Amino acid sequence: MKERYFQWINIVQSIITTLFVFISLVGYGQEKSGISAEKLKNEVSFLASDSLKGRKPGTKEANAAASFIHDRFQSAGLRFICDSGYQYFEIVTDVSLGQNNSLSFLNFHGTVTKDYTPLAFSTPGEVNAPVVFAGYGFDIDLDSLKWKDYENIDVKGKWTMIFSGDPEMDNNESRFIPFSELRGKILTAKDHGAAGVLVVSPKGYEKSDKLLGLHSENNDVTSGIPVLNLKRSVADSLLMISHYSVDSLETLLNSRRKPFSFETNVKLYSVNEVIMKKALTANVVGVLEGNDPLLKNEYIVVGGHYDHLGFGGPGSGSRMPDTLAIHNGADDNASGTAMVMELAGKLASEKQELRRSLLFISFSGEEMGLLGSKYFMEHCPVPVSHIKAMFNFDMVGRFNKEKNAISISGTGTSAESDSILRKYETGLPFQVTHSAEGYGPSDHASFYASNIPVFFFTTGVHTDYHTPFDKADKLDYEAEKIIGDFSARVILDIDRMNHPLSFRESGKKESIGRGGRRLKVTLGIMPDFAGTEKKGLRVDGVTKNGPADKGGILKGDIIISLNGMSVGNIYEYMSRLGKLKPGQIISVEVLRNESHEVLIIQL
Repeated sequence: MKERYFQWINIVQSIITTLFVFISLVGYGQEKSGISAEKLKNEVSFLASDSLKGRKPGTKEANAAASFIHDRFQSAGLRFICDSGYQYFEIVTDVSLGQNNSLSFLNFHGTVTKDYTPLAFSTPGEVNAPVVFAGYGFDIDLDSLKWKDYENIDVKGKWTMIFSGDPEMDNNESRFIPFSELRGKILTAKDHGAAGVLVVSPKGYEKSDKLLGLHSENNDVTSGIPVLNLKRSVADSLLMISHYSVDSLETLLNSRRKPFSFETNVKLYSVNEVIMKKALTANVVGVLEGNDPLLKNEYIVVGGHYDHLGFGGPGSGSRMPDTLAIHNGADDNASGTAMVMELAGKLASEKQELRRSLLFISFSGEEMGLLGSKYFMEHCPVPVSHIKAMFNFDMVGRFNKEKNAISISGTGTSAESDSILRKYETGLPFQVTHSAEGYGPSDHASFYASNIPVFFFTTGVHTDYHTPFDKADKLDYEAEKIIGDFSARVILDIDRMNHPLSFRESGKKESIGRGGRRLKVTLGIMPDFAGTEKKGLRVDGVTKNGPADKGGILKGDIIISLNGMSVGNIYEYMSRLGKLKPGQIISVEVLRNESHEVLIIQL
């Protein structure tokens, strides 16, 4: 069935690229043994062409890119594994409103998208219940800050109306910032028994009163209760019986700096239906088998992602979210994809000398949260323990001649990395900077989490990153060729070692909290940001000697409770963690092989 799914993709690709593919494959076959700037340019030019419309996962254009990469791997002589070279997985590509959406109270009947809208992560359902106003929706009880909107109000089985943001929106150092994230506020309302949440944006948060809109978060993790965003005028109509307005309540809360919650004496009925659109996408996977009778069962991965942002827009990751235009993604990451394809051809010419096997992978879904590399590791076609190194190429085409350097991260993840790299840096026309940390915002992080030494090659971020201006004519293909030849020598050196690289942990296996703020406390884990686990939060990595490691948490554990507070997904985990204190001793309940374990951990 999946093969049939991609058959029509090949037809589409042949229509839009027949001449290009014919010409480029002829050249590819003639120069199969070497990397050339011309071939890199041809491949990037196709992948970053307008015809592929930004290679957004789940689109026919992204699948055409996958087919193109598949052809290149085949021309290099790779043997395909997984499903004839494709490793399929399902993603959420969009959210839309269903047919059943309504809102009414008193004599008012709201129009969806004009007066209100369900949020993308709202759980579909029907609620007919009284409305309670609960201020900013806080439940803060710290020595330095106390604000408990639910202390003197009962919201069980009721709609809870809350304001977005906090009373100090102009203060970038506000103590309220860790408690202002909307998902966390909704979780707090849910903890107090709310049947649904009505979100209103006061003027201090959003002057124009724009509805939040439906923006996919690239996963199917919902809030567990209906969540609606109301226009201020609708909220004012609802508050009228109480003799308040959104503006007067905002002024009251911000001036008094303490909670003010009350029953509105209004009952609101709403049905909401949000539909998540899903599609198949695929990693492209091929292998060059080694020749050593024993070492051929060990693997070196050479990879990079081929997906990008499509047309951009809100929630896409574009740095110009208000601009709908093709985000060509020439450097990010057509450049890395071309590098992987060229390395496949070059290293295939060394096939008879290879000791270990080389896995070439072009990942999808990286821009959506490393989905492809995480899926690969979770459904690995070879034993994970047999993967001995991973080379990741992400944005390797925009060489900055003023800095005259490239960066390689992960050099601290094996004892031998720095010395091997330095052997081949002599004579290069640029500097090579080493960064020891193994964790980073690209696909190598999924391998580092499994204790695999990683090498992350990049020429760095530039002003065109995640904008429509990242185009093929801005890349330096001569420099990329030199980077390719250099990396090939390093890969072959590691392949010919008698013993595999010696892994060592270098940097935490965790990330900064969403929104860019580092959490006050940490367990010392790499959480499953993709939200693939539905029972709780899966632990994808554990930092050595961190609180989780010392407390007995293991990779693969599913956290279902922090200090008695339930954890259903990554958003709830972040919210729960934000309420804990440094040095605090907490209980963590995990599912381990379907058994419940309770661990005691000091933060």
